[in-house]
Amino acid sequence: MQHGNRVPGVRRIAVLRANAIGDFIFTLPALEALRAAYPDAEIVLLGKPWHAAFLADRPGPVDRVIVIPPCRGVGELEDYPNDSETLDRFFAEVAEEDFDLALQLHGGGRYSNPFACRVGARVTVGLKTPDAMPLDHWVPYVFFQNEILRYLEVVSLVGAPPVTLEPRVTVTDADLAEAAPVVPHDNRPLVILHPGAGDPRRRWPPQKFAAVGDALAASGMRIGVIGTGEDERHLVDTVVGTMRADAVNLWEKLTLGGLAGLLSRSPLIVSNDSGPLHLAAAVGAATVGIYWCFNLINAGALTRARHRPLLAWRLECPACGLNCLEGQCDHQDSFVSDVPVEDVIDQATELLAQSSRQ
Repeated sequence: MQHGNRVPGVRRIAVLRANAIGDFIFTLPALEALRAAYPDAEIVLLGKPWHAAFLADRPGPVDRVIVIPPCRGVGELEDYPNDSETLDRFFAEVAEEDFDLALQLHGGGRYSNPFACRVGARVTVGLKTPDAMPLDHWVPYVFFQNEILRYLEVVSLVGAPPVTLEPRVTVTDADLAEAAPVVPHDNRPLVILHPGAGDPRRRWPPQKFAAVGDALAASGMRIGVIGTGEDERHLVDTVVGTMRADAVNLWEKLTLGGLAGLLSRSPLIVSNDSGPLHLAAAVGAATVGIYWCFNLINAGALTRARHRPLLAWRLECPACGLNCLEGQCDHQDSFVSDVPVEDVIDQATELLAQSSRQ
C-alpha cells in the first residue's frame, strides 16, 4: 500500500460515496483513517438522502452530509437524464464550501472523477479506470480487490494510514428505542435471517432460509426475518410461511437506524451478500454470509472469528448454461442455491455456541 504525505492546511474534506448502505460501510475504515490523519478537519460526505438521515446525530468520522442531486453514473444509472441546471447550481454551492481535499471513493471514475473535480477542491484523490480522467492522486481501479482495502489504499495517498480494518457503526439510543417495541426482548437469543439481495442471482432460496430458521428455533433461538422493498416482500413472506416454527416478519418494519439497533441485539445474522449483512457485522453481530465465489473477493469480511462465508462456485447460468466468464445472459436464476443447508446450520450453530461462552 502506498503511503503519501499529508496535505498541509486541510480544513475541510469532501468524500464522494453516494450509493447503498453496504457500499458506505466498506468506506468506514478509510474514513476513520482520514479522521486520525486530519483530526481538526471537517469531513463532509457527498451522499444520498438516506446518508443524511442515518448519520444525523450519529457518532463517527463523518461530520456532515451534503445530499447530491441525481446524477448519471453517480448514484444513478448510466442512462439517467441529467438536469444540467440543477447540477450547475449544486456545484456552484459546493464550491463555496472551499474544500481542501475531494476524495472519490465511488468507483472507477468514468463519471465520478469529473464529479469530484467539479467540487473545486485544492487536491483531488481517488480511483481511476483506463477510460477515466485522472485526479491529482489516484490508484488504478482493478475490479477484484477487497473494497475495504481499496479505499484504505486511496486515503493512504494523502498520508492517512489504516487505524482499523473492520468497519464499525455506532448504535444510538434512538436506534434501540425504535427496535424495542417492534421486537420486544424475551429470554431467547434473536437470530436474524435476510433472504434478500440487490441482485437476484445472489439470493439463496427462501425455503433453505426457512430450514435454517427451523433448525435454530429448535435449539432455542428466536427468529426474525428482515427485508425492504417490494422485491423482498415475497421472500420474507415465503421464509416465514414455510417455517414450522414461529418467526417474526420484519419486512419494512424498521428504518435503517432501527435495523441497526435490532441487529446490535442479535448474536447472529444469516444472510445473502447484502447491505444488512455488512451492517450487522459493523454493529457487532456475528455473521454467516452466503456468497457467490467472486463476490467474496470484493465484499467478504476480513476476519473469521465471528464471520463465516459460505461459497457457491457455480459459473454456469442455471437456466441456459452460459459460462458467466465468457458472456452474460438475461436470466436471474440463483447462482448460490447449491450452498448446502447443513453447512449453514453448522456454521451458525458454532458461532452461537461461541457467543454463549463469552
